[in-house]
Amino acid sequence: MGNCAFSDHRRLLRPGGTAVVIGAPPEMTDALWYALRMFVLSWFSRKVVVFVAKLDSEDLALLGDLVASGKITPVIDRRYRLGETAEAMRYAERGHARGKVIITPG
Repeated sequence: MGNCAFSDHRRLLRPGGTAVVIGAPPEMTDALWYALRMFVLSWFSRKVVVFVAKLDSEDLALLGDLVASGKITPVIDRRYRLGETAEAMRYAERGHARGKVIITPG
C-alpha cells in the first residue's frame, strides 16, 4: 500500500475484502497519522488492518504460517536474481511496483 492512494486499494478490493497495511512511513509521527487515516477511511469503505510486527523470528514464523495456510496472499510484482540487485533497486525506487520486488539468491 505504500506507493498508492487508499482509493486505489479500495478499488482493487473485493466486497468484504480486507486491506492489510504492513509497514509504515519511517517517521513515527507519519506512521501514526497514516494508521489513523487508514482507520478513518475504512469506515467509509472496505476493512483496513494495520499490521506492525517486531523484527524477530517469531513474527516471521507467524507471517510464514499465514502465507502457507493461504490466509494472506503476498502480491509479487517482479523477481530478480541476486546479480540483478541494482536493477531491482532502481525499479523499486521508481515507485511504480504493484507488489513486492523479490531478489532470489540463485
